Amino acid sequence: MAEKTTRDLQDVPGSSPDENEFPFGYPTNICEDVPDQKYLCSNCNNILKKALQMLCGHRYCSACLTWIARNNKNAICQKCKEEDPSTFSEGSLLAEERAFGDAAINKEISELRVHCVTLGCSWSGIMKNFEEHQSLCEYALIPCHTGCGHVVMRKKLADHLENGCVNNVTTCQRCKQSLSSSEYQNCSTPSVNKDGCRFSEVGCSFRGSKEKIKDHERTAVGAHMLLLLQHIKQLKASLCTAAKAANGFIPQTELNVNGAGKSIPSLQILAGLESCGDLEEDCFPGSSISEEESVLQQLVREKVISELENKLQVFENIVAVLNKEVEISSLEIMAFRRQSELDQNIIRGLELKIAELHRCLTQKDAGLSSLRKSLLFSEQASYDGVFLWKITDVGRKLQDSVTGRTVSLYSPAFYTAKYGYKVCLRVYLNGDGTGKGTHMSLFFVVMKGDYDALLPWPFRNKVTFMLLDQNNREHIIDAFRPDLTSASFQRPVNDMNIASGCPMFLPLFKLQSPKYAYVKEDTLFLKCIVETN
Repeated sequence: MAEKTTRDLQDVPGSSPDENEFPFGYPTNICEDVPDQKYLCSNCNNILKKALQMLCGHRYCSACLTWIARNNKNAICQKCKEEDPSTFSEGSLLAEERAFGDAAINKEISELRVHCVTLGCSWSGIMKNFEEHQSLCEYALIPCHTGCGHVVMRKKLADHLENGCVNNVTTCQRCKQSLSSSEYQNCSTPSVNKDGCRFSEVGCSFRGSKEKIKDHERTAVGAHMLLLLQHIKQLKASLCTAAKAANGFIPQTELNVNGAGKSIPSLQILAGLESCGDLEEDCFPGSSISEEESVLQQLVREKVISELENKLQVFENIVAVLNKEVEISSLEIMAFRRQSELDQNIIRGLELKIAELHRCLTQKDAGLSSLRKSLLFSEQASYDGVFLWKITDVGRKLQDSVTGRTVSLYSPAFYTAKYGYKVCLRVYLNGDGTGKGTHMSLFFVVMKGDYDALLPWPFRNKVTFMLLDQNNREHIIDAFRPDLTSASFQRPVNDMNIASGCPMFLPLFKLQSPKYAYVKEDTLFLKCIVETN
């Protein structure tokens, strides 16, 4: 059977909802695959509909959040309670103004593969087309819009309206009234069980059961009064015509009174007229008919006025209720606006504090970085012209030098004396210049120091390089005296001068040979001695 009453709708398995059945989220059983937890509402546990994300990170359907906020003051996120009941933060408070639309999740949900769960329907597609399908699904069970109480498949609604709906009205050609389909059939086929209205003799054509006749007579008082008025006018006109015919000796055995359904003999009419005396003045006095008309009109008028007053009172009550609701809503809106302004001021103040803290943190980071560099320099610096440089990860650094990733390495700075020259070493593990690819190159670099203005220039101290054999057998030693005309040993203008030294300090085969212990455990040691006399 295609039809079911409203009270049986809950017992129908697999019935499809209309477009308003999922205000709080879509059921998970419409998905082709099990939906990820991030797509589920923290309240209804259905697939999110118009997802909103709270400050705590949990997500809610828009309608769920509205319902919670409206029915609970200072509501707390249920998921936060479940995760850690002992912990509470302001971000766990649920309020619509604390939520923001989660466009990314909404887009992902709109692309989920879904199918129609209505029995008999084979539709499948993506979520963003689901609601449109629900409003068009031919197999969906929907209530008849006439209010008859039946629920039918959408595709069989037309057949129900034509053949089974008791509230589907049709204009009857016989009685000229709008009737339901059942009433129309009964009107077209008169039944012996149906009675006529008591005012049928004055023109009312309504027929029905005793209960319907009582309802009809109670609601159609005005119409019946008008029919009575029309009947009295017709009766007056007929009697006057009969009286004139009698006075003119028109042969007439009986007169038919329009609308009365009876015949009146002429003699009876004449006798009545004679007994009344004067025909025009005594039998049908104008004042009597006018009084009857005014009484009927007054009754109709009072009935109409009474109904209008009742309707007016109902409308006034509705308007009063609506005005009260509007007033309450206006107060709520004003309160929300004030709270929003306060929240905005708090947010702006917090943003300024955060910006200030960020600036302070940046300054402190810069200070800490400077302190680290100073501490590292203090730990590694030498103030007697003798410097020992430990180089680790030699294999990797040599490979970086070969590939050109890191061609050379600089040592930490050291001093020839506490207030002496500031210098450092520069090594090319794969060589530089004439020693590139065959030798390790080692150079001496004069740096810009704090006490250069007090020192003699050009730099003229003897420099000795040493590569230490870690077995203390055969150290590599080379020394040179500065070329006083070279720019490398003049007072530095920039941070450091051009390096100068030994481009062919050590052949690479010796550096890598297992016969020597220059590199041990992937570490080598370079020593520089600057003559201070």
